Amino acid sequence: MLIFIILSVFMSLSGMMVFSSKRKHLLIMLLSLEFIMISLYFNILIYLSYLSYEYFFSMIFLTMSVCEGALGLSVLVLMIRTHGNDYIMTFSSLW
Repeated sequence: MLIFIILSVFMSLSGMMVFSSKRKHLLIMLLSLEFIMISLYFNILIYLSYLSYEYFFSMIFLTMSVCEGALGLSVLVLMIRTHGNDYIMTFSSLW
């Protein structure tokens, strides 16, 4: 059980490190956010299995993270259509 907790913490920290260091392309930032969401989902599954609860809340969390991913991809497509690339610094209304 301890190995799963260590793996979940390592996944979260590596996702946060990639998100903070690779801020040039929007696609890389969205992929690192999805990786963080997967590690949080894994952490919720560990927590719920440790306490012997139902996994219904994890399905709600997974549904919301899929909706968040679809929204991020739609922003990416809109940005590429309007600006021609996915560089964050060319999108002047964000920064």
